[in-house]
Amino acid sequence: MMKKNIAILGLVVILGLTFSSCEKEPSFNYPDGKVGISKVTVYPIVTLKGERVIVLVKGTAFVDPGVTALEGTNSLTPVVTGSVDVNTAGVYTITYTATNKDGFPAATSRTVAVYDTMADAAANDFSGSYVRGSNGQVAVWTKLAPGVYSVVNPGGAVGASLSVIVFNQTGTSIKIPQQNASDGTSTSSANESYSLATSSFSWVINNPGYGPSLRSFVKQ
Repeated sequence: MMKKNIAILGLVVILGLTFSSCEKEPSFNYPDGKVGISKVTVYPIVTLKGERVIVLVKGTAFVDPGVTALEGTNSLTPVVTGSVDVNTAGVYTITYTATNKDGFPAATSRTVAVYDTMADAAANDFSGSYVRGSNGQVAVWTKLAPGVYSVVNPGGAVGASLSVIVFNQTGTSIKIPQQNASDGTSTSSANESYSLATSSFSWVINNPGYGPSLRSFVKQ
């Protein structure tokens, strides 16, 4: 009889431990029916409408194509910063930022180049690949409009993908006007020259990631 009582007592203890292990841990303070549910955030996505780079003749109105900003399938209202002075030649950046309900932001930007190219430069075409003499790296020029170029790797740096807008406003003059480059860094140029006779150019890149040396290139 005693053995039977001991066996029953042991079974009760085991069942008690089993039931207690299935109960919610009081310190978790879960609401009823919400045990173990994690919070999920959907990050915003901001997508440009139209081109990333817009080129305008000085004095032409700028119509912003805008962006699409979504949190999942829900539309968000983007905050737009930056402006374009269409009466002053230069390179401008418009930034679009959207924030989801949990406070996480996402942003994208657009470059607007306002140009005022003189007649003596309008027919120039400096497009092509140029090799930097000191290290063999290549800068690639693409003509976007009369006197306006997109240049990838303007410093001829190893492994660089930086791109900038370059103006050829008159004659063979070239210049990287002050701008936010493709990586967002403030960039401009100094000591620029371009030779039609040798299809070559040189300049100093003013950018936090570049030194003060003169960089010289020859067209391939």
